[in-house]
Amino acid sequence: MKLQKTLILTVLITIIMIGRTCNAEVLKKINLDDAIQLSVSNNLDLQSARIDVVLAKNDIKTANRLKNPDVNIFYNFGKAGKSEPQQIGISETFEIAKRSPRKNLAKSNLYKKEIDVKLAEFTLEMDVRETYADLVGAKTILSSLMEQKKLLEELLKIAQNKYKTNPSAQTEVIQAQIALNQLETKINTARTNVTTARNNFNKTLNLKENTGIIYDTREDNLPDETVFISLKTPDFNAPVPDFDVIAAKALEKRLDIRAAKQEIDIAKKNLTIVERQRIPDVEISGGYSYLPQSHSETGHFEPGAYAAAGINNIPLLYSYKPEIKNAKLQIEQAQINYESAKNKALQDLSSAYERFTTSRTNLLFYKQKLIKDSEELIKISKRNYDSGKADLTSVIVMQQSYQDIMTGYIYALTDYYTDWIDFLREVNNEDFDLTGENL
Repeated sequence: MKLQKTLILTVLITIIMIGRTCNAEVLKKINLDDAIQLSVSNNLDLQSARIDVVLAKNDIKTANRLKNPDVNIFYNFGKAGKSEPQQIGISETFEIAKRSPRKNLAKSNLYKKEIDVKLAEFTLEMDVRETYADLVGAKTILSSLMEQKKLLEELLKIAQNKYKTNPSAQTEVIQAQIALNQLETKINTARTNVTTARNNFNKTLNLKENTGIIYDTREDNLPDETVFISLKTPDFNAPVPDFDVIAAKALEKRLDIRAAKQEIDIAKKNLTIVERQRIPDVEISGGYSYLPQSHSETGHFEPGAYAAAGINNIPLLYSYKPEIKNAKLQIEQAQINYESAKNKALQDLSSAYERFTTSRTNLLFYKQKLIKDSEELIKISKRNYDSGKADLTSVIVMQQSYQDIMTGYIYALTDYYTDWIDFLREVNNEDFDLTGENL
């Protein structure tokens, strides 16, 4: 009986494990180019935005429509219609000078939607690049902490070996173990940060959930010099042009400024439509008329026809003055928004430029000074402790300082990537070249 229960429990555990394995999501590594292409092609928000362009194209056809005709029937009853003809015909209202302005406004709206989609695509590409770099940065910090863990484990082994021959070295063993345990908490946090960054990266890709795939970055570390190329970021040793040189041309290509300028055109075309409402429309009608034999004075069926014309919507009682006033105010508002967009863009570009140059300076300092000197110092400290020339406390202090420097360097490197991406956002050019070819 006990054996049967054990077998049943084993089978249940096996089924559960198989179910978890089948439901497990696959971790797939991709490079930055593939991530951008994948998102631009399949991002759900972008697909929704592209539908707006299709809708705007259909609006052009709607704006160019003709009014549908009306069918009219006049049938007279009783003595009042004894000698009056019966009529059946069609009436049509013709808009005067209204269809063309409506169509022009629809075309202007379409162009604005196309700019909006381009801006959405560009923003998405920048978001993918940023979350990609953040994920690589989080993985790099975890990798660095794991290297520090190896160092502390080596120090712990050295302390344990000393304790075997020298009982007074017990405090060093405890000290090394405490430092190792403290580092373990940082590693746990770093692992969580990697998971969060990976989730943010996949959230930015925003693909359908039924793929069963979690995407990850191809790179696991940032400090490799080749990553600058793979992450579409210039070498930090490359010179940076002056801000005035960049600002002179960069703002001309900003999609948000072009969109704000297009709003002025839309407002002007809307004013034309509103003003044209003052023009009356013409209604023309005509059809077949007849007198039945019983109603005809001659006693015979009398066929005939009729035609009529009229003028509709004569602006006597209402002349659309409030609508025209509002349309003019909308033009003024759009012009103010356009100037505001240019002013804000210049300030945002200046801030992004300052952040990028500062992160570049910090990165150069880390690379040329702090990293090189700290790596050499930690190696010397470890050798001195192993040979008995230094105590463990000084080595751990050096290790913690080195750990802080390495973490700071990785953050500086990540800032360099993200600040470059922010700079690209402000120049609105994903292929911006610091060598001057784009200037």
